[in-house]
Amino acid sequence: MAEVHETAQVSRYAELASDVIIGPYSVIEGNARIDQGTVIHGHVFIGENTHIGKSNQVYQGAIVGSLTQDLKYDGGQTFLEVGDRNVIREYVTVNRGTADGTKTIVGHDNNFLAYTHIAHDCIVGDHVIMSNLSTLAGHVVVEDAAVIAGYVGIHQFCKIGTMAMVGGMSKVTKDVPPYMKVQGIPARVFGMNSVGLERNGVDKTERRVLRQAYNFLYRSGYNVSQAIEEIRSDLEETAALRRLLEFLEKSDRGIVRG
Repeated sequence: MAEVHETAQVSRYAELASDVIIGPYSVIEGNARIDQGTVIHGHVFIGENTHIGKSNQVYQGAIVGSLTQDLKYDGGQTFLEVGDRNVIREYVTVNRGTADGTKTIVGHDNNFLAYTHIAHDCIVGDHVIMSNLSTLAGHVVVEDAAVIAGYVGIHQFCKIGTMAMVGGMSKVTKDVPPYMKVQGIPARVFGMNSVGLERNGVDKTERRVLRQAYNFLYRSGYNVSQAIEEIRSDLEETAALRRLLEFLEKSDRGIVRG
């Protein structure tokens, strides 16, 4: 049976795995589901229609699965899905989707530091780090292993590519391609995330190809379409390069420039 502090309020319509721990003064609303090994510390709010997976740690004051802040919300059932082994630190806020039946999605093995915010309809992958006071506006996508430093604001509908790094106090209004480092107001690319690539096991051959692709994108004077054409014709195709090209070709907002 779950260990629930006597001061916590848990809806009879919530579903808790047998080894879940609920700390003092926390509130778990109806139709919330919390899976094995998850610890909800004190003064946490878990909203309705929120599913939290296995072995998560949710710290004091976090609000996970609250109603969207989007003014377009006009009722209906909205959802939040959180995967496994996430660390959700103090006063983090995560909203559910906006339109009836929609959801916000958070993957596995992420680390959300204090006061970070994930707005309605966002999709966050795996192994993402968000540092203190960084904010994702609605419909933002953050791909696997991206790092977002502190005090960053990311505009709605932007996409942050895999293994990208966003420097502290940046304003992001365009898509950030995979493997890039960006910073500034507005954010601009200032290099490859070489350390991140190495830490994530991208081998030397792929790193070399990505460096050449970076030069076509940001040092050649080509526009994005021209750079893509040159990359496709001149460079050895690798898995990492394919991912970069797919991201560039699908970008709706346009990419951050150098």
